[in-house]
Amino acid sequence: MAATSATSFSIGSTISFGPKASQLPQPKPSVVRFNSQKPLATFSGLKATGSVNCESESSFLGKESYAALQNSLSSRSVKSIGRTQYRLNPQASYKVAILGAAGGIGQPLALLVKMSPLVSSLNLYDIANVKGVAADLSHCNTPAQVSDFTGASELADCLKGVNVVVIPAGVPRKPGMTRDDLFNINASIVKTLVEAVADNCPEAFIHVISNPVNSTVPIAAEVLKQKGVYDPKKLFGVTTLDVVRANTFVAQKKNLRLIDVDVPVIGGHAGITILPLLSKTKPSVSFTDEEIHELTVRIQNAGTEVVEAKAGAGSATLSMAYAAARFVESSLRALDGDGDVYECAYVQSDVTDLPFFASRIKLGKKGVEALISSDLQGLTEYELKAVEALKGELKSSIEKGIGFAQKQPVAAA
Repeated sequence: MAATSATSFSIGSTISFGPKASQLPQPKPSVVRFNSQKPLATFSGLKATGSVNCESESSFLGKESYAALQNSLSSRSVKSIGRTQYRLNPQASYKVAILGAAGGIGQPLALLVKMSPLVSSLNLYDIANVKGVAADLSHCNTPAQVSDFTGASELADCLKGVNVVVIPAGVPRKPGMTRDDLFNINASIVKTLVEAVADNCPEAFIHVISNPVNSTVPIAAEVLKQKGVYDPKKLFGVTTLDVVRANTFVAQKKNLRLIDVDVPVIGGHAGITILPLLSKTKPSVSFTDEEIHELTVRIQNAGTEVVEAKAGAGSATLSMAYAAARFVESSLRALDGDGDVYECAYVQSDVTDLPFFASRIKLGKKGVEALISSDLQGLTEYELKAVEALKGELKSSIEKGIGFAQKQPVAAA
């Protein structure tokens, strides 16, 4: 490859900012363009040069974004004529494990996590076919060192010292299946994996993707309780995909710039338990009653839309991997000390009378730092009715998960 005078590439990361929890601005995707003064032939990931210039594009990143970027990447600002530059020294120092890494979600998720400048080690686990995935990813010139682990006998080694565990393991939905149809298979898988997490990295953030999330998160909580290591601040059901879809569909419907749009999504992660709060959309935008109903139903049924479009060949794997990677990156930024990280997630909660509920949360070094209950204030009549309507189904799913876990004794460490 011929040498060039400068090399550029972009990294997308969602960053949200807010001086007060009650007045949260929307998360905005931010793009950083790194310009290396060395030719591409010598580039070897984010640490290719002693310093990397981050050039400000005023239409994309504001002062707050750069302040957060400085803090999270240990940057040192320098001045340049006509623009501000930051010399970045990314510190790849976190260990992430993906359990179910050879699957339809696991593979693209592993690729996206491998791209994170904050990840030093990426451990990939599955019951089969993970060695090839790890070998493939290991050729990517980013800092994370990739290791593979196959089968139950290697699960403990996969989890030792891990900071974030992501669990996409399980069977996918097929045409005609509901998330509840997946319960018996995936419930057992999640229980077994969380037992291993409890024994080997009890302090880790746990991201549960395996469906039905409305039940598998309560299962995980019960397992951790039985193991004596439950920390509700570190257990998350990943509902980020509902937010991603809501933002996308609203932006398309209203012809808005996607990077400006933020729609909080509350409740759960299946059917009518998914409730986009369209009245809280940022930027403020008006909807007709017909648009509200149409958008709400589409967001709730978006997973089925993909399952049917794939005609039996899979479910929403790529968009789920994207959303999960966004939540991983948010968790890593919070662990790294970024004080302005907000996402929606399904967690133990007291914002309603249900023990688990998805809402916007503030993430910190110890996990959930705050539940943003203000999103549930000032709802429209449509939204209030929808909240009451979802509670029955969500309560049943939670109880189903708890009941399953309590009937199944945990394995000894």
